[in-house]
Amino acid sequence: MSNKRKFYIVSTPIGNLEDITYRAIRILSEVDIILCEDTRVTGKLLSNYNISAKLESYNAHASQHKENKIIDNVKSGVVYALVSDAGTPTISDPGVKIIQSLYKELGNDIDIVSIPGATALITALSSSGFIGNQFTFYGFLPHKKGRNKIFKEIFNSDRISIFYESPHRIIKTLKYLCDNYHDSNRNIYIARELTKLYEEKVIGNIDYIFNYFDNNKDKVRGEFVVVIDKNNK
Repeated sequence: MSNKRKFYIVSTPIGNLEDITYRAIRILSEVDIILCEDTRVTGKLLSNYNISAKLESYNAHASQHKENKIIDNVKSGVVYALVSDAGTPTISDPGVKIIQSLYKELGNDIDIVSIPGATALITALSSSGFIGNQFTFYGFLPHKKGRNKIFKEIFNSDRISIFYESPHRIIKTLKYLCDNYHDSNRNIYIARELTKLYEEKVIGNIDYIFNYFDNNKDKVRGEFVVVIDKNNK
């Protein structure tokens, strides 16, 4: 039997609470401590499945002291599960920091066990209808520096491109694409509020997508996944 310490990465729903695996529910019920971005958000999920577990916050603002404490606890045999507010931890998510630190400290003496599940980028890509074996995921784009350089890279690429955008920036983003890549033949697929009550998907060329959301401001809500097709010339 392996003497490795275990640390679990557990995927949680991106919206609909039914999108969680039996294995994820079991692991969350068995671990000693669950690390989460927001204890209130994770608390609602656990309550839905009658899971009683100790919650501790771990997010982008976690201190080095907290990180060191987690590592010391793992060494002493405490079993943790890491979750994010929605989806798969460490994917465009600050949880990757503790995983990196655990490997740095324990090397191959730590067994990082990932419990697969929902992630917004794959959920959107799978329903886009865009054909291609390769894609590039950019996560949340930078607000200013390097943003336009990424758009140039996207429209010069022969791969499908995917990024996340907030409701506060989506119109500005689409306006920029409309102004600068108006002649592109690429389709854009936008999915918002995935798996939730007001889930919506829209597909079309750059002009159509911009005009749709610009003329329907009531739909500029929730988190957006933007999928840009590869060059089809």
